[in-house]
Amino acid sequence: MRLSRRLGLGIAALSIFAALGATAAEADTFALVTINQQALFFNQINDGAKAAAKAAGADLVIYDANNVPAAQNTAIENYVTQKVDGIILVAIDVNGVKPAITEAKKAGIPVIAIDAQIPDGDNVAFVGVDNMKAGEEIGRFFADYVKKEMKGEASVGVIGALNSFIQNQRLDGFKKAVTDSGAKVEFLDTVDGQNVQDVALGAAENLMTANPAMSTLYATGEPALIGAVSAVESQGRQSDVKVFGWDLTAQAVKGIDEGWVAAVVQQDPAGEGKAAVEALATLKKGGKVEPIINIPVTIVTKANVDQFRTMFK
Repeated sequence: MRLSRRLGLGIAALSIFAALGATAAEADTFALVTINQQALFFNQINDGAKAAAKAAGADLVIYDANNVPAAQNTAIENYVTQKVDGIILVAIDVNGVKPAITEAKKAGIPVIAIDAQIPDGDNVAFVGVDNMKAGEEIGRFFADYVKKEMKGEASVGVIGALNSFIQNQRLDGFKKAVTDSGAKVEFLDTVDGQNVQDVALGAAENLMTANPAMSTLYATGEPALIGAVSAVESQGRQSDVKVFGWDLTAQAVKGIDEGWVAAVVQQDPAGEGKAAVEALATLKKGGKVEPIINIPVTIVTKANVDQFRTMFK
């Protein structure tokens, strides 16, 4: 009887473990294809997505394309082959990646685009900001600043990422708003930081050297902003160059405190990652999501920077 009882308990335990294994096997798997894991912005997207996946009982795998557009296509194709339950994409080349998104759709795998919109793409939704409109928002702030704080005149150099569709949108929106404002602003060179910190730093330093009378800098993304801030400091230009840009860093907060970083567009990357995972979880359950899920931005200045300090502690 003791032996029978032990056997019965053993079989029951095996049944429990088998059930647990079946439950684990049934967990949804979502894949996040990102641009790089160097920039704080993308890591914050990852953090938000991880937290949301854990809350949803889903597994999340993250692929770092290391700034290579073709690598994103290959990653999506591989995830389609692996039959993941959904894909989140932070696209580098929004047009080049479209065929891979279409293949995912054909395979019944929903794709959520995050941060960068896919024009006429087969993704089910977009999570992020309207980069053109936000570019216009910082452009209007810039123009007002020039009028109020710089006697109505300024020259501006731009550190961009010319391979990034969204950063080009941010520049187009900025230029449009500044031009429409009527402020006397001369646009100087636009240099390519390639969304890489070291490259952006070198480009910013070259830009400043070539334009010694330049009075402002506009950076279209986090690596570009870090490059701009570092270049201003290394050349000792804090007293005569004002910096505007995107995506807060500890260096930018220091510049805001010192008064020469005037304004930074701050997104909510963790919120974007969270919303994207939640959208995939809703779709997996048979629900519907909005085609555009907007996440608001904040223009950070000396007046409101305190609320963002905890991000860098």
